[in-house]
Amino acid sequence: MQQPLFLKDVYELDLQILAEILSPSVFLVAFVGVLIGIFVGAIPGLNGAVGISLLLPLTFTLEPQLGILLLGGIYMGGMYGGSITAILLNVPGDVVAAPAAMEGYPLTKQGRSKEALYYSIFSSMLGGFVGVLVLIFFTPPLAEFALKFGPAEMFFVSMSGLIIIGALTGNNIYKSLFAALFGLFLGTIGLDTATATERFTFDSVNLRAGIGVVPLVLGLFCFAEMFHNIGKKPNEAIQYKDQMITRMTVMKDIIKHKFLVVKAGFIGTCIGLLPGVGTTLAVFLSYGEAKRSSKHPETFEKGNTEGIIAAETANNATVGSALVPLLALGVPGSPTTAIIAGALIIHGIILGPDLFVNRPDVAYSFLYGMLFTVVAMTIIGAFGIKYFSYILKINIKFIIPVVLVFALFGAYSIRNSLFDVLIAIVIGILGATFKKIDVPLAPAIIGVVLGPLIETNLVRSMTIADAQQKALWQYLLSTPLSIFLLCMLFILLIAVVKMRKKTS
Repeated sequence: MQQPLFLKDVYELDLQILAEILSPSVFLVAFVGVLIGIFVGAIPGLNGAVGISLLLPLTFTLEPQLGILLLGGIYMGGMYGGSITAILLNVPGDVVAAPAAMEGYPLTKQGRSKEALYYSIFSSMLGGFVGVLVLIFFTPPLAEFALKFGPAEMFFVSMSGLIIIGALTGNNIYKSLFAALFGLFLGTIGLDTATATERFTFDSVNLRAGIGVVPLVLGLFCFAEMFHNIGKKPNEAIQYKDQMITRMTVMKDIIKHKFLVVKAGFIGTCIGLLPGVGTTLAVFLSYGEAKRSSKHPETFEKGNTEGIIAAETANNATVGSALVPLLALGVPGSPTTAIIAGALIIHGIILGPDLFVNRPDVAYSFLYGMLFTVVAMTIIGAFGIKYFSYILKINIKFIIPVVLVFALFGAYSIRNSLFDVLIAIVIGILGATFKKIDVPLAPAIIGVVLGPLIETNLVRSMTIADAQQKALWQYLLSTPLSIFLLCMLFILLIAVVKMRKKTS
């Protein structure tokens, strides 16, 4: 059995590399990267991947270890930044901040915006430390574990995300079912993954690529919220309140929920390891598990801090674990890590096991520098909350056009498509209608994210089963890991059903 990376290689560090890790320039670059990431992540429709793409040329003027750390800081900061506008304006910067909007915005309407922001930053801090420590200590064994997930295993993991919809439904199960089916339907639009035939495209070239997740989220949250606020009188809008709450009070409460933090960190770490799954599944799984295990599940989507703790912990825990297969195997598991991989290659650095032998200065500066990004994120977030909250002092009639402009830019920037802007506006009108008739938004988002993932892995499983001349069920249950995941799927289903009976 391979030893943890830290224990195996720490004694090989010479004083020069150690001096580089502890140099002020490393922390400065981490701080700047996080600051940029938070700013970009808070803008509707943008995320860490966009920020990294924009600043990629800048890294070529820096030393490789500093340039890559700058991108890592943007990655870490971007994961947290989306929760700021999600909590204050119900406008998540990215889909992963949707649970923060679902719980944080009700707290803001109660005059507890600072409290929600404190829960967000401190939970992000804990999740960030968990993910980075996993990256430092356990890269080789976890990379090998990630390789064991084939189409069958990924199919069961994706199905667990659909089952968690049962925990996220409100009082009306039929409205939640409608929202989930609506999301699954949107996920089918485009080219069929097996035959490449068009589905529900109505001969439109723009629909062949499918409905993007970013325009959908911008529509359901950003445009819907702004459309809902148009015409409101100033006294009907949310008023700024300077609540008396301390950082220590919030930290003590988070520590009381230590088992929730551990679960969310574990889910974020495991899901982050899997190439192609993304952070969204980890965030919603953690959020759904928090509601399922909560003593007061009926308070979710009304301002329950447990939802923020679970979602934000899992959110930032995925950052470190997503980098594990990249550094250990040279396999990027997400668009963000793919861009970081490209930057390393341009610097002439070969990813994989030899990275720690050939370029230990780059490898270790990046690994331990990521700890600095978590520290920088915590400092910026904790001390910036007072100023973030001032957004609520601005008259809503000035906020609406600014947010809509950023949202239009965000919808366009992902694929440089005006059609995506149109989709976001149309979905925004639907989202405003959903808000009026109390249709939950979370099932729709989960459906559109997981639908293509489930379909793709099921088709791959069927293809492999045919090639091996096996029945589909024989291939799906051909490994101990897939059998274990199926058992966990049934356990989760039973737990969700019991929770529904308890709250009904």
